[in-house]
Amino acid sequence: MRAGFPAPQTQLVVRNRFGDFVARLDMGWADHKVGIEFDGAQHWTSAQQRTRDIDRSTELVDEGWRIVRVSSDMVRHRSGTILARVAEAFVAARAA
Repeated sequence: MRAGFPAPQTQLVVRNRFGDFVARLDMGWADHKVGIEFDGAQHWTSAQQRTRDIDRSTELVDEGWRIVRVSSDMVRHRSGTILARVAEAFVAARAA
């Protein structure tokens, strides 16, 4: 993978400390608890989806995950920002 990161797992299932389903991340590294979430238009235009996203984000943080959120514009025009944020998440995960 670019930038020297190991290959991420896609559609990564995350469970809480009790084994309950929390989320299916678009991609991530379970051993580092770093994930990437792609937020399409429905994440901004649907109040119900936005509420679910907020609850889900809280649960992921509670379980020690660091999530990098990206949009289609970021993927197309700001890939360097995404890579920098992933690198920061890895550094924070190592420090924890």
